[in-house]
Amino acid sequence: MSCEHLICARCSNPVVEGRCPTCRAARAELHHHGPSVPPAVVLAVLVGLLFAALVLQRVYG
Repeated sequence: MSCEHLICARCSNPVVEGRCPTCRAARAELHHHGPSVPPAVVLAVLVGLLFAALVLQRVYG
């Protein structure tokens, strides 16, 4: 669902503009995103896993 076409009952303006606290709250609820992981952290974890796999291969392979 998008807030582009919603009109606020309190201030009669488009919700997407967020002119009143009710608009801002509705917009935040509609566009709530979970916590995101920065790409640098993902890359660091992948490099760490690759390093661990290479070490295990040398030790047991």
